[in-house]
Amino acid sequence: MNRFYEEVAKRAMYKCEYCGASEEAFNFAFEVEHITPKARGGSNSLPNLALACIACNSYKGVFETGYDAETQTEVTLFHPRRDTWAEHFQFRFDSGEIIGLTLIGRATVHRLQLNSQRQVFVRLLWVQSDLYP
Repeated sequence: MNRFYEEVAKRAMYKCEYCGASEEAFNFAFEVEHITPKARGGSNSLPNLALACIACNSYKGVFETGYDAETQTEVTLFHPRRDTWAEHFQFRFDSGEIIGLTLIGRATVHRLQLNSQRQVFVRLLWVQSDLYP
């Protein structure tokens, strides 16, 4: 386990800082991920670390940008230390989808595949179990 896990997880209230999934819904701890990837010069400092579920961390990988289809532009992804989730995203209780409200939000939804069929299905189950949001 990452040596910064406890501090990062507490700061994130044990939720993925990208999709909002709760560790409670999983049978293992989330991952400490580098917002600016180490491969792109990111550090191990706490301001560059975020808690991420395995799905978000896997799709984010070494990317710092994503594609916004609405404006057909490449933009930076959501940055958990700089950006406010509610400014960029909205959760739809009726559909289980996370809606990108801004260029950053839409690009992040696309890059991290936040509305894949599996993600939406599980998110709706979590809502029924009071594990989301």
